Amino acid sequence: MAASVELRIAVGERMGEVSGLLLQPTGARLLYVLAHGAGAGMRHPFLESIAQRLAERSIATLRYQFPYMERRAGRPDPPAVAAAAVRAAAIEAARVAPGLPLVAGGKSFGGRMTSTAQAEEPLPGMRGLVFLGFPLHPPGRPGDSRGEHLAQVRIPMLFLQGDRDEFADLKLLKPVVKRLGTHATLHLVKGGDHSFHVLKRSGRTDADVMSELVDAIVKWTAGIV
Repeated sequence: MAASVELRIAVGERMGEVSGLLLQPTGARLLYVLAHGAGAGMRHPFLESIAQRLAERSIATLRYQFPYMERRAGRPDPPAVAAAAVRAAAIEAARVAPGLPLVAGGKSFGGRMTSTAQAEEPLPGMRGLVFLGFPLHPPGRPGDSRGEHLAQVRIPMLFLQGDRDEFADLKLLKPVVKRLGTHATLHLVKGGDHSFHVLKRSGRTDADVMSELVDAIVKWTAGIV
């Protein structure tokens, strides 16, 4: 198992620094700037597993904390602060892995804040965005306003989505992705919820789903880099 290197990432004078974890296997061909979800930080087992499995497939990752998670605050940062953290992490990724192509994104909130940052001003050197469960709306409150900014993203996007995800009604998500045209690819995980857990009766395990997610990322990134 590859070992992660701890980093400190400067977000800005008022926001200070946040923690980062760089996992860069020998011979890496790509680096994925990977943000955490709203309720758990960069060391969450899901992200640990994704990072390790990607490393086995020659994809490096840079995970990082948003400022609120670094402070152990309960409430996520405002979009402007979160976007600043995304941008700082992307710049740090280019610094610590010069020459490696970059993609960015993350789990739920982290993915949405990454696309928000990219829509406002392109992240330097970014080739594409990978979303691990894009949160199009809160559970039980369907809508697509959270996806409006995606029209301003001009680089390829991969949406990895469970077809039981309560944060993304497929009747709403599919039209959003379709409107994005050739920029967007939707990969549905059969039986997966927002955390990509599947029901036992499906005959599949979380490990099976994790392998599917990693395979999809490897295949898609090979097509854009």
